[in-house]
Amino acid sequence: MSQLVLPLQLQDHAVFESFWSAGNDELIAYLIELSSNGKGPGCWIWGASATGKTHLLQAICDRSGDGSVYLPFDIAIEAGPEALDGLENRQFICLDDIDIITGIPKWERALFELCNQALDLGGILIISASTTARGCGFKLKDLESRFTRLPPFCIQALTESDRIKALQLRASIRGLDLPQETANYLLTRSKRDMTSLYTLFDKLDLEALKAKRRLTIPFVKTVLERDDV
Repeated sequence: MSQLVLPLQLQDHAVFESFWSAGNDELIAYLIELSSNGKGPGCWIWGASATGKTHLLQAICDRSGDGSVYLPFDIAIEAGPEALDGLENRQFICLDDIDIITGIPKWERALFELCNQALDLGGILIISASTTARGCGFKLKDLESRFTRLPPFCIQALTESDRIKALQLRASIRGLDLPQETANYLLTRSKRDMTSLYTLFDKLDLEALKAKRRLTIPFVKTVLERDDV
């Protein structure tokens, strides 16, 4: 894992192997090739929240090690533009939720400087946002122009059946079996975005480990009723 600019830790599950790619195969293939050969302009990944943007940016960092950096703007905004200092020295610069700071002059100027420095040094920008670069509403048009040159990818939310497969993939990577009927039950007891589902699954995984139980519907129901989830 790469060293972070802020005291943050990459999620241990945020690797390409644990990302269910249905509907996003072109994006995943592009990122894997990019992280493997280190050649390309980077990209702009946009879409709704809880669709896996953070996962993919951190997966790039997992593949690239110390040659990468991950910076989430929901945390970086508290540190100020100084959080960008030195990022130009990394090969892969992964900036998450960049639209949080659009319209803030000091941030936009610092980002524009970072883009120029990274370009000069051969750095690769991988950026996530809730919308397209043009749709973010950058006030500094030169910065917007820089970002619109990045190949854009709209990340697609998973269908209900693919949400189940994504949960089962997370379980199999941990050496667990998540039966289809249990996965179906979880979808009725949680918000259906993947962040909420993964959070619930992680809780059940821990409880199953402590109790040395399988993830059956009776066991899951007992845990959820006990904790009023």
